Amino acid sequence: MVQKAPIPQKKAQSQSPKKRGRFKRLVLYPILALFILGLLGAATLIGGYQYISQDLPRINSLMDYQPAIISKVYADDQRVIAEFFKERRVVIPLSDVPPLLVKAFVAAEDSRFFQHQGIDPLGIVRAALKNLEAGTIKQGGSTITQQVTRSFLLTPERSYIRKIKEIILSYRIEKAFSKEEILFLYLNQIYLGHGAYGVQAAAENYFGKPVQELNLAECALLAGLPQAPTRYSPFRHPEQARARQVYVLNRMVEEGHISRVQANEALALKLDIKPRRNIYVEEVPYYTEHVRRYVEAKYGADALYTQGLQIYTAVNIDFQKMAEQEVNKGLQELDKRQGYRGPLKSIPSTDSEAFARDQQAELEKNPLEPGKITQAVVVQVSDAAKTASVKIGNDLGTIALADMEWARKPNPDVAHYEAKVRQPSAVLKVGDVVLVKVKDKRKDAREPWRLSLEQEPLVQGALLCLEAGTGLVKAMVGGRDFNETQFNRAIQSRRQPGSSFKPIIYAAALDRKFTDPRKTYTPATVIVDSAVVFEDRVRDQTWKPKNYRETFYGPTLLREALAQSRNVVTVKILQDIGIDYAIDYARKLGISSELTRTLSLALGASGVSLLELVRAYSVFANQGYMVEPVFTLKIVDRDGNVLEEAVSERRPVIEKDTAFIMTSLMESVVQHGTGQRIKALGRPTAGKTGTTNDLYDAWYIGYTPEYIAGVWVGFDTEAPLGKTETGAVAASPIWLGFMKRALANEP
Repeated sequence: MVQKAPIPQKKAQSQSPKKRGRFKRLVLYPILALFILGLLGAATLIGGYQYISQDLPRINSLMDYQPAIISKVYADDQRVIAEFFKERRVVIPLSDVPPLLVKAFVAAEDSRFFQHQGIDPLGIVRAALKNLEAGTIKQGGSTITQQVTRSFLLTPERSYIRKIKEIILSYRIEKAFSKEEILFLYLNQIYLGHGAYGVQAAAENYFGKPVQELNLAECALLAGLPQAPTRYSPFRHPEQARARQVYVLNRMVEEGHISRVQANEALALKLDIKPRRNIYVEEVPYYTEHVRRYVEAKYGADALYTQGLQIYTAVNIDFQKMAEQEVNKGLQELDKRQGYRGPLKSIPSTDSEAFARDQQAELEKNPLEPGKITQAVVVQVSDAAKTASVKIGNDLGTIALADMEWARKPNPDVAHYEAKVRQPSAVLKVGDVVLVKVKDKRKDAREPWRLSLEQEPLVQGALLCLEAGTGLVKAMVGGRDFNETQFNRAIQSRRQPGSSFKPIIYAAALDRKFTDPRKTYTPATVIVDSAVVFEDRVRDQTWKPKNYRETFYGPTLLREALAQSRNVVTVKILQDIGIDYAIDYARKLGISSELTRTLSLALGASGVSLLELVRAYSVFANQGYMVEPVFTLKIVDRDGNVLEEAVSERRPVIEKDTAFIMTSLMESVVQHGTGQRIKALGRPTAGKTGTTNDLYDAWYIGYTPEYIAGVWVGFDTEAPLGKTETGAVAASPIWLGFMKRALANEP
């Protein structure tokens, strides 16, 4: 076989230097430059990462989640009566959060939450496209994990460095925590508007119920809030809140969490948005404010407002409401006896229609009903018919003369029954804007309302009630209106007690025999009620004490002297037993205020608080034992540790026999003396009225076997209450009204 010779190959020609240089410039150098730049970039990233990581907060703090939470105050039946907080938050486990609410938040805020590792590039792109399409920001690019990172670990500043920190920390959180743990943090921490932090507080804020009871429509509304809680507030911007709710429901449909039918049913459901009640002001404000001051002073503001204390008190809400109502009723009656201070304002007839239109708009929200007090403008006054006609919005009303005859011109030197109004024109004129109260329902919408003329009282009052034996403070009213003034006249005020201080002097006299056998007093001891003059050589003055009716009664039994509140006899007793001894005795009964070392002490010339006086009388009711008043029963911290718990301590401070005799003496005050109005209670009771010079203060302190209560009435400015406005007239009716209701169910 013939073999073919191989075809010879051409010898490769070597590249020219010119071509080799071009290759290096166009290919080799750029590749090398890119490689070097890559190395530099990687080094920069690594260095930047290490630099930024140096001062990153540790995510370990999230493992011990201890956020600021609400401190709650409870009444004696465990009803909540106040909440104190910087951030209104109630932490709940994720297991208590309805699955629909979790799905709503995930669909609205981070649909790929269960797939990504803290950062979601796809979500960022999707959100950017959606926002571009809508022409506004409809979706955010941040994941739920990033929101947790911002909320817990970073400052609110906006910068690229902070964003890088956020990304790093979010990745670390995803590695250290489960998705469920991240959701727990998120749903309890997030701000949802109107002071609500977390889903539980928001559910209570907007719907007045726990998060477990939320329906789909309510879940969607809450899930729409995180992006802009103020802009989407259902209170302030219901239309925007509705639009956001629609968006959340559509996202839930798109993500397959609910069907279109479910979404439409949720949209058709009308939400009952309830502005959250301010229970602190509405329930027992003076009581809870006293407790607040005590807890803050003892444990600090941080503990009270951020550490979720559970504060259990002795207050009875029903008693408290009764006390508030009786105090207001008594002050209104007293205010009317003082006379009419005139209309709120007077307007020309040309303005009356505009006034009525504005009022009608308000009445459509809050219609008239019996007992409601509102403004009205006088449109006609008829002396012949003895009526005045007024306009309330679009309605007419009539005030009969009998319902305005109290409206005399104020004069504290003239008794109210001596100066009743005889003609409507003496009180009202056309154009007067006045307060009126609706007396009863109308039979026909076309007939005028029957009204009475009213005015806002200026006089103040206070009431405090203790439970006998335990010292539990069941009710405390510190003034007529807590919204107007938070000054607590039951505790913070020091006013002259007048004759209500006399039982302390009489008890001191009964016990004086134990320190000085020469000074022995019994209920049958006779003291001469006669004129006496005392000289004060230091001040170069003389003092002539006198009785209320400015007469003297001669030989008087000690029992009768207290029952009839004889001033001169009491002064003589104090002079005999000694001022220093009487002051020391008052201290044993719990009177801690400064007491003047003069004989006027016998007539209650030194200011004391209502709490002090009620505490002193409680010793008589408790058979000589001091039982300190108890406001707070127990305080528990957020971990269930008991910080304090009240223990009822009884210590004897006066003789049991003395307490028994004092009760008997003050029963005589009710049966035969200045407290006879209290006989209407129809129960065993003892007490004492109190009236000061110039009728500035009126008191009644009394007790039954169950409760000790005291009432004070007076002006903050220390002005006279008016002729005949003694403790028996101005204060004891309030005490009687309260006790009748408080004891209604007792045998």
